[in-house]
Amino acid sequence: MNKALIAIDRSHSFRVYLAITTKMLEDARKVHQASPLGAAALGRVLTGAGLMGLQLKNNEDKLTVQFKGDGPAVEILVTANGEGCVKGYISNPNVELPLKDNGKLDIGGAIGTGTLTVIKDLGWREPYVGKIELVSGEIGEDLAAYFFLSEQQSTSVALGVKINKDHSVLAAGGMIIQMMPEAKPEAAEVLEKLVGRMSPISSLIEECIEQSAGKTEESILDGLMTRIFRELPEEFTVERLEYRNINWNCDCCEERLEKVIISIGSKDLQEIIEEDGQAELVCQFCGTKYHFDKECLNKLLEESIKKEEKSYVEGL
Repeated sequence: MNKALIAIDRSHSFRVYLAITTKMLEDARKVHQASPLGAAALGRVLTGAGLMGLQLKNNEDKLTVQFKGDGPAVEILVTANGEGCVKGYISNPNVELPLKDNGKLDIGGAIGTGTLTVIKDLGWREPYVGKIELVSGEIGEDLAAYFFLSEQQSTSVALGVKINKDHSVLAAGGMIIQMMPEAKPEAAEVLEKLVGRMSPISSLIEECIEQSAGKTEESILDGLMTRIFRELPEEFTVERLEYRNINWNCDCCEERLEKVIISIGSKDLQEIIEEDGQAELVCQFCGTKYHFDKECLNKLLEESIKKEEKSYVEGL
């Protein structure tokens, strides 16, 4: 199940982005052969970045979310676009740590102390880059801090991944609530109380799925939204705007990897041809292997030389 729901309250005080991403995260876990901790950490970032991607105005707009710390996970990097396509990787997918005192996976410990960087490519000459120090490494709190510090946007972020005993993803999803510019003053207080007493999002998703056998993904999302916001005053009733798809999708291809090879420069490429006579590149997002034989590398070498000559002439 990989569906998202965008909604807004009746007073236009806040907007809601809600998603169930169980299947997407299971796909990612299988691709990276991740441990339960690795799958949960990567899964939270995939869900958060995916929801942020749905906030972009155009389908071709892209964003990159990078968590980098001194913990054993090292780095988690995820890209998403406005069409709901998401891909990502974790540097150490097999990361393992003892459970926390409350019995939960130690995602903050896996990431450690470090930084959160968000890069938005909106088709401008230069991409927008926002960077903050990590608050906790628990992903949701850090993304909320990013919105507040870098975009001056009051935002609540809830992300969750529940892992089965067989290490598969049992239930996963997330929610972003953002205050609107003309929000009623009391809306923030009402939402703060709601979020403070809300059960973990992954538990709510698991319960909704168990109680909704045979129902469509859209109806399950509707039920989840109703369950979360049912106690709000009538003036803040949440109303659905649209459903969106949100899916794991790696767009790697041979042409893109050829550009990577050309970019290393003619000197290094010549050495690869002479010493190895071939090259194999592996996509860090999906693990697909691309093989380039000597004939192909020689063609790419010619392109690399032409590119360098052109750059030299333009620099005169």
